[in-house]
Amino acid sequence: MSRNCPVAFATGRLFCLDEPSAEEVASFHRDGFIVYPDVCTDEAREGLIEEVLSYDPVAELLNSATKSADGQYFFERPWNNRGPWGHALIDAPFVQALLRATVKNPIQFCHSALNVALRGVDRVRYHMDHHHWVHENPVNIAERDGYYIQILYYPNGFRCGDRSLSIIPGSHKVAPTSVVTPERLLSGDYDEEAGRRLEERALELPPGSMVYLNARVFHGVEPKPLDTKQDYRIFVIDIFKEAGPPHRHTQVISDEWMAQANPVRRQLFDRDPYTEGCWESQLRPRY
Repeated sequence: MSRNCPVAFATGRLFCLDEPSAEEVASFHRDGFIVYPDVCTDEAREGLIEEVLSYDPVAELLNSATKSADGQYFFERPWNNRGPWGHALIDAPFVQALLRATVKNPIQFCHSALNVALRGVDRVRYHMDHHHWVHENPVNIAERDGYYIQILYYPNGFRCGDRSLSIIPGSHKVAPTSVVTPERLLSGDYDEEAGRRLEERALELPPGSMVYLNARVFHGVEPKPLDTKQDYRIFVIDIFKEAGPPHRHTQVISDEWMAQANPVRRQLFDRDPYTEGCWESQLRPRY
């Protein structure tokens, strides 16, 4: 089903936690991420999976998936067709507690995406997603040290080597210049700058897991084998940024979303979207 209907919000609890621990916050600043295995409640996990699978384009892909569909996937950015559970993720108390604990400056909602990967989908090589880093516009250079937070949700989880996430802990501490590559990070070229031996960490997460990620950390995704027992892996992501100029994918907030926003959500939504030429305007002061 398509969800071109008034915004609805889930009424059940989304997460098994209310706030991060001091140790988790410390690990975020040290490693650049926090892993939360099985952090969603059963109701939220099952509800989110049902919303994704009942979304018309996803249902059509999965219903028509045969051997010829190997390597196909569904990807939508921005993910505007959210159901009640998807909408509730944006300003869930645990999400807001994480943002407050890790980023001291005001935060804005940037954009979101939905991905459903079938057997045979190729890998995503190591990369960073701090979108100002890859542009030399003065706005981007000024914003490079601002936080760009990705919250990665895996409603049906993944096994190691099966569309799984790998991360290079501590790589966010290396200055983001054009000469920094994953190969050089893993070869030891930047160990001194990072203050540690930089090595990759391959994850394996059960259904209902979440990863809270500083997007300056290098990360990659393994391919989905043809012989996997998991037919598809669901991936939902919400991105938040420090208040300031739009990032490359900062999405338009619909009038409907804004009209139904509570004060917390309205503050997250109250920013300019990315438009062609928006970076040519005068630099905004950092908060």
